[in-house]
Amino acid sequence: MVTVVVTSFLFINSSLTNASTDSSTTSSTLPSSDSASTSTSTTTSTVVPVPAAETASQYPNRALRFPPYTRLNPPLLPAKSGSGRRVVYKNNLQWVWVVDDRNNVLRVMPVSGRRGVPNPGEYKVNSQSLRSYSLDFEGVWFNNMTRFALGPAGGNIGFHEIPTKNGKPLQTEELLGTFQGSGCLRMSVDDAKFIFKFAKAGTKVVVVP
Repeated sequence: MVTVVVTSFLFINSSLTNASTDSSTTSSTLPSSDSASTSTSTTTSTVVPVPAAETASQYPNRALRFPPYTRLNPPLLPAKSGSGRRVVYKNNLQWVWVVDDRNNVLRVMPVSGRRGVPNPGEYKVNSQSLRSYSLDFEGVWFNNMTRFALGPAGGNIGFHEIPTKNGKPLQTEELLGTFQGSGCLRMSVDDAKFIFKFAKAGTKVVVVP
């Protein structure tokens, strides 16, 4: 009578350092014709390093976000961004904060604007339109527009939904938080509606670098 016993063990060890190690050991024992046993054992180990974090110097032409802010992990309200009821726009981060008269942040949202536009400073909302169109780009429309400044060429700058051209959005919401616009601040539908309701004519808008 021949008895075959096969035993296998799998060990997985996850490290909290910058590498993960997977190791497995298998052994098998088969009796020989003279009842003596032969044992063989093999062990393999592989170390997989964690990929290095991306840096702006590695990818100079990509619109990377550092650190990777999200709606669940938004940036803090910038220092020296004014006081009182206001909307704050930080250009180099491409994020906007809506602040009440007690300095409580009501909402934080990613936007897509243009680098360095408008100039840093304090502005006031001057007009709103539920729906408007571009004088410079044919077929481009804006919903929930809240204007507060003028651009380098004299055109209006405001908050609005991601614009559409011939009915198609010019970017995805996933790209909000990166420079995509030509001057205005593109937002999600819900965020643009929130700004439209909050920032009536005369509301303060603070732009910081």
